This record gives sequence, C-alpha cells and structure tokens, in this order.
Amino acid sequence: MIRIITSLVAVLTVTSIQSQTTLRETPKLVIGITIDQLRADYLELFQHTFSERGFKRLLNEGLVYQNMVFDFPNLNEASSIATIYTGTNPSHHGIIYSKRFLPDRNSEVSIFEDNSFLGNYTKEKLSPSALRVGTITDELKIASKGRSDVYSFAPNSFQALISAGHGANGAYWIEDYSGKWATSTYFKDFDWSVEQVNRSNIYPNRINTLVWQPLLSTDKYNLFPYGSEAVSFSNKLISSDNSFQLFKESPFVNENITKTAIALMQKADMGKRSRPDFLALTYYAGNFSASTDGEYSYEIQDTYARLDREIATLLDQVEKTVGLQNTLIFVTSTGYYSSNIVNTNNIQASAGIFYTNRCEALLNMYLMAIYGKEQWVEKYHNQQIYLNRKLIESKNISLEEIQNKAAEFVVQFTGVQDATTSIQLLTGKADSNMLAYRNTLDRDASGDIIIQIHPGYQIVNEQNASSIKQIQRETAIVSPVIFFGFNTKPEKIKRTIKATEIAPTVCRILRIRSPNAAKDQPLPEFL
Repeated sequence: MIRIITSLVAVLTVTSIQSQTTLRETPKLVIGITIDQLRADYLELFQHTFSERGFKRLLNEGLVYQNMVFDFPNLNEASSIATIYTGTNPSHHGIIYSKRFLPDRNSEVSIFEDNSFLGNYTKEKLSPSALRVGTITDELKIASKGRSDVYSFAPNSFQALISAGHGANGAYWIEDYSGKWATSTYFKDFDWSVEQVNRSNIYPNRINTLVWQPLLSTDKYNLFPYGSEAVSFSNKLISSDNSFQLFKESPFVNENITKTAIALMQKADMGKRSRPDFLALTYYAGNFSASTDGEYSYEIQDTYARLDREIATLLDQVEKTVGLQNTLIFVTSTGYYSSNIVNTNNIQASAGIFYTNRCEALLNMYLMAIYGKEQWVEKYHNQQIYLNRKLIESKNISLEEIQNKAAEFVVQFTGVQDATTSIQLLTGKADSNMLAYRNTLDRDASGDIIIQIHPGYQIVNEQNASSIKQIQRETAIVSPVIFFGFNTKPEKIKRTIKATEIAPTVCRILRIRSPNAAKDQPLPEFL
C-alpha cells in the first residue's frame, strides 16, 4: 500500500513539474512579418507561381485567419503597422500617417522627426518617440530586463521604427538617396553585420544598371482572368530624382531585407539563448508605380512569386539554425491597397475633382468675411484642415464656433461627402457617419476639420505639380493573418478577427503582458 501511495505521489509530482514546464514554455525566437498591401485573393490567384517552401508552406502548415479588419478609416502603411504592434487604434498610439503637418513651420515632416538624435547613414533625425504607447517588443524588453535582442528591417523609416518600438537594439531602413541601410543614434549600436552589408554596396552600386525582369516564363503570369496574352517587362529602378523609391517598390528590396536580416540573425545568435529574441520584418507587395499596365500588372504577379522565394529562404534558414519548433512566426497584412488606376478605353476613372488648394482659399475667404481679413486657414493635409489656432486665440474667438462654421461651409464643396470638427469627435457630437474618425483623432497631430471625400473623386493640389493625383476609394482588402511554427496546429479560421487582437495574442504566447494600451483579449485559439 505504501509503495502504491509513493508511486502515485511520484507520478503526480512529475506531472505537476511537466505541467509547469509546459506553462513556462515560450519560443526562443519570434519573427513578425508585416507585408505591405498583402492581399488574400492574390495569394490564391498567384499560387501556381509559388514554390512549396514559401507561402504554400505557411498556408498549409500554419494557423490561418482568412481576414483581419482595422477599426478606423483612411488606413495606411504607418497607422496599420502601429495598430498591429500596439494593439490599439491611432487615437491612442498617435500614428495617423507617416507624416504630420506642423503649423509653426507650415510644412509636412516625418511623424518620427526628433532633433534630439542624429541619423546614421542618413541626414534624417528620427526616433520612435512619436509612438505614445508600448508595443509587443517593448513588453518583451521589460520582461527580459533588456536581455532579449530586438531588431527590425523595413523599406522605410517609419515602418522600421514602429515595429522596433522604444527599446529595440536596432531599427534599419533603406535610405532614400544612398540606398544603404540607415538608422538613428537613438539606438546605441549599429550592428557590425549591417555595417558589413553597407560596405559591400551590393544594391547601391548596381542601381544604375539594375533591371527588374520576370523571374519565371511570361506564360506563368497571365493569371488575371481578364488579362491579355503574356508579355515580358524590363524595368529600370533608378527614379528620375535619383532616389531609391522605385527600388523600394520592387522585389529587390524584399531580397535585401531577407539577406541582411538573416546575416544579423546568424551573427547575433538570435534564438540561441534562454530568453526569446524578436526580429521584425516589413516586406513590400504593392504596385510598381512605373508599370505601364497599372494595377493589374505582370509586375505585381512577379512581386508575389519572388516574395514567395524570400519567405522560403527565411523559413529554411530558421529551420536550420533555430528550429521552427522553437520559433513563432506571425504574418500580417497592412490591410489596405494603394491602387494605381489607369484611365483606359475612355473609361471615366474619376467622378469629379476635389481641389485641395481651392478648398483652402475659399474657406479662408469665407472666414475672412465673418471674422476679418486674416489668414485663418493654415493648411489642408490628408483630408484634414488646420486652422490658425494662435490667431483664433489672440482674437478671443471660440474655437468650437469657428470650427463649426468652417465645417458647415466645407461640407458644401463638390466631392465632400461629410465633414466634422475635432471638438465634435472628442465630445461625441459628430454624426454616426463620422464617428469612426474618432479612432484616428490625435489631439496634437490632427487638424480642426476632418473631411470625408466621396469615393471616386480625384484629389488634386494645383499648386504642387509633383503631388500624386489620388482617386478616393475605400481601400480595405481581405487581409490574412498567419501564425506558424512554435506549438501551432494547422487550421483555417473563417472568422474575421481584429487587428488589435494580434499584439495580445503574441504576448500571450510569450507569457508577457499585453502592450499598455491594448484592450482586446488574445485570440481564443491561443487561450
């Protein structure tokens, strides 16, 4: 009897220890992959161009959520990534767009501009300080007492800074005019493996002769059901202003990110220690602006085919060095699609034109008639109008009153579907059509009048010939989310999830707190 009791105690003790071990188990490496403008329908449509080790492997062996939504309008590549990594909306994390308007300087600047720091391989002075709340990577740094390594790589500075967070070891992006990897002195070290890539100058030295041609035979790319016969393409990647913008829209930027990230991952021994490390990567899967085919191009098909190979290279390398069973990989989309509409066959691509500078001028004339001949309007910027707050205050005019009069006038413009004021949004007085804009309102960075442009209207600034002529459209797309690797069972979930659920879920898997502004619970599949 004593032997039986002893045996039971031993079994229970071992079971308890095993249970505790399971509870404490965490991945050794987390790789967060954000793919700018990734579309679920394109993953399905272009699958015949994929290898077996890239997207197909993620989709077949991963936990796949078929669609993710964002709870705010005017989604873009900055606000979406910030929402994914913080678990909250722009009204809390503060990242509405990649640029903001500064009334004092009457200019648009990077939202991450910070003169307290210098650029490394760039003239820009930037830091992640504009992020007003914590991120997944911040919580990991806190939990590990700073010992977890966190690095990010992205085509653009704002993408790298957002995914790196406040406490990262390093954030790297492609400098606009040199093509080298750049960062900020906010981050203490410039990793020697990235320095080595910069010295080799592989892409900058080749940019004048670098040509983007199809990876596969052209018959593989006639995948759009309404396409014409397959034709080849040959694109030079140097822009007319000698910038690397076209390079950043090509598959070569993804290739550069993969190679550099793998080099750092190996040389820094990421995923080889007791605490988890984090690698954040941003890839590009949007349109090539120089394409002659517009939105439904052979270039976009080639972009997905080549990105598939980069994903395969990354997965294979992680499997060899860290082990996929020790690595959590999550893949998300930025949830929007920047259309490159071409007016062909005399099809009317625009319902009309909304002139931003005319809106500024006419609104100012209207306010002058009421309040006197002064410059009441500062700027139209990203569907928002900034009023001259200092002048309004000096004249003892009610801000709420002048905002209301301005909104009532602007809503009458051709192409304006609706308009509201920042005060109406903050106090909950805006009509139901505009309430969603509350999630994008930032007290310091937002304008006084928030405008909703009617879909189909072209937005034009006549005073700036170089500005991009945009056609307003609701750009939400079907955005997949994939979890792969560490303890993940293959499954396809048809339920639509929220972008704000990603950060709490990743933190749950890491056994750390959710970011400080995240309200949602982790996805139930991980509870």
